[in-house]
Amino acid sequence: MSFNWTPEELQAIVDEHSIVLFMKGTPEEPRCGFSNRAAKVLQQVGVPFASVNILTDPRAIPSVCAWADFPTMPQIYIHGELIGGSDIALEMYESGELQEMISSEKSN
Repeated sequence: MSFNWTPEELQAIVDEHSIVLFMKGTPEEPRCGFSNRAAKVLQQVGVPFASVNILTDPRAIPSVCAWADFPTMPQIYIHGELIGGSDIALEMYESGELQEMISSEKSN
């Protein structure tokens, strides 16, 4: 999949998938600890998610960060909403809030 990393393309990815993880590497081969943690948290929830490897293009990180107005990677989107990075996802998972957010949207 080839991108120009435009705001329209990024929005389309988030609109197309219930859960999107912009990460360094892939869930199978994460390239940083934070991306690894984010992927593991989403895998624990047990629902499919889309991942976008932002290391495939030097334009990706600045483009995604500017579009999201969020300075760091990874970034997790659930039903179009940026929830944050791996620390926030882990806290939400441990409190049950992440599972609730995912399942409540599924039933709507």
